[in-house]
Amino acid sequence: MSISEEQVKHVANLSKLKFPEKEIYEFTKTFGKIINFVEQLEEVDTTGVAFTSNIVDSINVLREDVAEPSENRNELMKNVPEKENGLIKVPAILSDEEA
Repeated sequence: MSISEEQVKHVANLSKLKFPEKEIYEFTKTFGKIINFVEQLEEVDTTGVAFTSNIVDSINVLREDVAEPSENRNELMKNVPEKENGLIKVPAILSDEEA
């Protein structure tokens, strides 16, 4: 399977990324190599090989979930550059025209 420059541009657009044409060509070549490698891996016979979900014998150590008093909200909001109605105001990352 190969990937086209149009597909790379489409994925870049979905990811909100912009690249010069020269870089699109390079990304297309690189993605093509990655896809070819994954296709090679799919040909490997893994019959009898046990599924590995984690290669490290570590165990998650979780602390008990205990409710504690939080920081003073008014004190924390002093460090916020822009706020509205008691909330932190941030730039919009989605717009109606891109949906």
